[in-house]
Amino acid sequence: MLRQLEGKIAVVTGGGQGIGKAIAIAFAREGADICLVARTRERLEEVASEIQSIGPNALVIPTDVTVNAQVQGMADRIKEIYGKIDLLVNNAGGVIESNPFLNSDPERWIKDVTTNLISAYLVTHALLPLMIQAGGGHIINMGSGMGHTSGPKNSAYHVGKAGQWMFTRCLAEEVWEHGINVNELVPGPVASRDSSRVGSTHVTNPSERVKATEDVVPVALFLATQPSHGPIAQSFSIARRPI
Repeated sequence: MLRQLEGKIAVVTGGGQGIGKAIAIAFAREGADICLVARTRERLEEVASEIQSIGPNALVIPTDVTVNAQVQGMADRIKEIYGKIDLLVNNAGGVIESNPFLNSDPERWIKDVTTNLISAYLVTHALLPLMIQAGGGHIINMGSGMGHTSGPKNSAYHVGKAGQWMFTRCLAEEVWEHGINVNELVPGPVASRDSSRVGSTHVTNPSERVKATEDVVPVALFLATQPSHGPIAQSFSIARRPI
C-alpha cells in the first residue's frame, strides 16, 4: 500500500511531546523521514526510537527555536543530511506569562511572544531555501483560537498567536509561486500531558471537548498531502467554538 508521504522529509518543532510527537509519528507512518526539533534531547530520542521502529529515519536535533544561532545550526545539519525538506510543522509554543497585563513580568511576556511567534519566523527563514530547493512543500503553523480573539489575561499568548496567524497569511502570499502552501491549524484544547482530561468539558468553553493529541493528526495529514494548487493562507480549526 502506497504511503502518502513516502520519500518526504518533514521537520517538526516541539516534536518531543504532545501534538508535535503525535504529528511526527503519524507522518512517519505515512512514510516520511522526520527531523525532530526541540530543546530536550531525551524526549526527542524516545520519539525517534518509536519512529525508527515504524521504519523511517528520525534525525534528532536538540534546538532552542527562539535562539537564531541554534536554529541556523539545525538548518545546516538538515542540509548536510538531507539537502532539502518537504514539510515543516511550526508546532513549538506554549503559555509562559498568563498574569493580567499590569501584573505581568516584561521578560516573561516577551519570551511568550518570542516562543509563539518569533520562533516560527526563525525556523521558517532558515529552512525555506531547502523547501524551495525541493520544488515546493507545505508549512503548517500551529495556531490557537486565542490568536483570533481578544480576552483578559494571557495577553502575550493572544499577541503571539495573532502574530503567527498574520505571519501565516503574509508568508503564503510570498511563497505560493514556489509551490509552497502555508496554512494554520487550530487544535482547540488538547490534553497534551494529562490523558485523564480527554473527553472532558473545557472549563471556560462548555461546547469544547478536550481532545487527545492524536485528534489533531487527521487535519495535519490533510494539509500535508494537499496538491500544490490546494488551499493557502487559511486557518483550519477543529475547535468546537467560534474563533
